Amino acid sequence: MNEDSKPIKTFVLDTNVLIHYPESIMSFRDNEIVIPLTVLEELDNLKIYADQRGKSAREAIRFLDSLLKKGNLHDGVKLENGSILKVSFQLPEMLPEAISLDKNDNRIILCAYALQLQGRQVFFVSKDINARVKATALGLRAVDYEKQKVDIATLYQGVREIDVSAESLAKLEGLGQLAWKEKLLPNEFALLRERSSGREILARQDPSTLALRILPDWEGHVAGMSPLNARQRVALELLLDDNVRLVTLVGKAGTGKTILAIAAGLRKVVEDKTYSRMLVTRPVVPVGKDIGYLPGEKSAKMANWMQPIFDNLEQILGFYKRPNVKGVEQLVKDRFLEIEALSFIRGRSLPNQFMIVDEAQNLTPHEIKTLVSRAGQGTKVVLTGDPYQIDNMYLDENSNGLSFLVDAFKGQPIFGHVTLQKSERSELAELAASLL
Repeated sequence: MNEDSKPIKTFVLDTNVLIHYPESIMSFRDNEIVIPLTVLEELDNLKIYADQRGKSAREAIRFLDSLLKKGNLHDGVKLENGSILKVSFQLPEMLPEAISLDKNDNRIILCAYALQLQGRQVFFVSKDINARVKATALGLRAVDYEKQKVDIATLYQGVREIDVSAESLAKLEGLGQLAWKEKLLPNEFALLRERSSGREILARQDPSTLALRILPDWEGHVAGMSPLNARQRVALELLLDDNVRLVTLVGKAGTGKTILAIAAGLRKVVEDKTYSRMLVTRPVVPVGKDIGYLPGEKSAKMANWMQPIFDNLEQILGFYKRPNVKGVEQLVKDRFLEIEALSFIRGRSLPNQFMIVDEAQNLTPHEIKTLVSRAGQGTKVVLTGDPYQIDNMYLDENSNGLSFLVDAFKGQPIFGHVTLQKSERSELAELAASLL
């Protein structure tokens, strides 16, 4: 069978695919892409929101509008990637039993079902697991949008564990460095271990000589905090390195992601004065609404969602004694610290700041791109999160923006990452994170 006679596939896109990634239409090459009319109606309803859903909806609508110049979307428009894009309002003449037209999800699925009844090779593409299950029950091929997915099981760790001899460890301890032939990724660390004794030493590679060098001791020097394990030492090394402009800290609850980032930010802003201020933000995901729906002033609105940040700050300030740091309120008053809702970050240019994005696993790849692109000249961006604790119903450990960014940026000279493994919060927290 030659290329011209190759069967054409029809991909029917759900609304959440366009919200997840407005440019997803361009991901399906040399096939037919169908947007049900109900999807356009949902985009129209979402465009009024000020959050990322509204922004993505508006982008998708603008993209579809730009294609009107090339032809009629009812008959089909030829795209640059070789695909044909159509808008369809077809429904099957005979509705399957127990499928109601009252729900938009059902109308979108039934559009795909009607196309399949015409003999087309249809794939229903949705980020909604339940919608995919219902589509499968109707005999449709239902798939997730895979383009921006990574394999969490093989995600870059930022630390390479290497077995070495006792002699090599002794040489590293004695000289402070060890000749090494294998080149590690930029800002990747080596955990050298002598298996029989269990002794291990953490080292960082000199990119010019490839030699492995022992890390400096940060004992008590980072806002009064000290690392409790090897991977926390890696985190501090990356957080305090001004040449590393983007840092990701991934780990389960209690591994120290947020508190290490805040401690490093305080040192860099208050002591070293490398950055003008520390900006801390996190997505408001649990209620599924923008922060503006809450009553009160802006600070009151943010109080509930930012409480974990305040908890970490108060813990640090309990033993971090500085003449000009009397409490969180003083830090805010002196403009050393700004705590902002993610909704208000978009559209800003943020120069010379130490920017921390907590709970970044709840962001889509598109949202992560929007956020990191806000960084102005001299700004360092730190993203923390646990890919296994996601509140966004359309994301999982493989498709969230944090995992995607780690996979996309590994090997870049200005990027550093570490996966924190051991919970240091308490024995109970360690068991809860592991067993529940």
